[in-house]
Amino acid sequence: MPASCQGCRDGADFHIPFSMAFQPIVDVVSKTTFAHEALVRGTAGEGAGTVLSAVDDQNRYAFDQQCRVKAIELAAQLYGAQSDVGLSINFLPNAVYEPRACIRLTLAAAARTKFPPKNIIFEFTEGEILDTAHLLNILKTYREMGFRTAIDDFGAGHAGLALLAKFQPDIAKLDMDLIRDIDTDKVRRTIVRHTVSMLHDLGVTPLCEGIETEGEARTLEDLGVRLMQGYFFARPSFEALAQPALGPMAVPH
Repeated sequence: MPASCQGCRDGADFHIPFSMAFQPIVDVVSKTTFAHEALVRGTAGEGAGTVLSAVDDQNRYAFDQQCRVKAIELAAQLYGAQSDVGLSINFLPNAVYEPRACIRLTLAAAARTKFPPKNIIFEFTEGEILDTAHLLNILKTYREMGFRTAIDDFGAGHAGLALLAKFQPDIAKLDMDLIRDIDTDKVRRTIVRHTVSMLHDLGVTPLCEGIETEGEARTLEDLGVRLMQGYFFARPSFEALAQPALGPMAVPH
């Protein structure tokens, strides 16, 4: 085992049982489900906090690995013939010691369940201070291996534009605080309009999350956003795939 994997040997196991809920990410232009995001839950559907509160520096690696495997195993059971629908998995950059070594369990789970690796989207949040060089190594390695990548909460964390200048992920998820009441807030519309335009210029697909109203959804569609996620379309479904409500978006405007 490489020296870089010493952390894998020294890390503690994660013994708290957990499961997953899935929330759809919709394409409002084609009116289809683009992907489902896997969200950690307790075994009876309890909120993520009941599980995340048990994660510490010692068991972080084991938790991250178990989350990936659980998400793939459940998705493989639920997806059926939805061969082109993506699976968005959140990962903890600080739990990845060496990308190619730490991806082995993920690849094994995908092979065992026959889940296409090309449909996996690795999503990380920029909400914590990270070693940028380490993060870039992870993202570039995942891209080389055929996975898609996404920045979560873009515009709300520490990396933001500085990271975007060095690496352009496949998807950037705009923070929900920028989305809230965008249909009635001129400042938010201006910020999102220019952010979406910039992302398109860079070849990055914008994804807006936290959408709760039809007004927000319509405004974002007018601004050129086609990938959306939020309670307006569907809430997370515990160990199941929600069917998003796309009917209202079909009304001409």
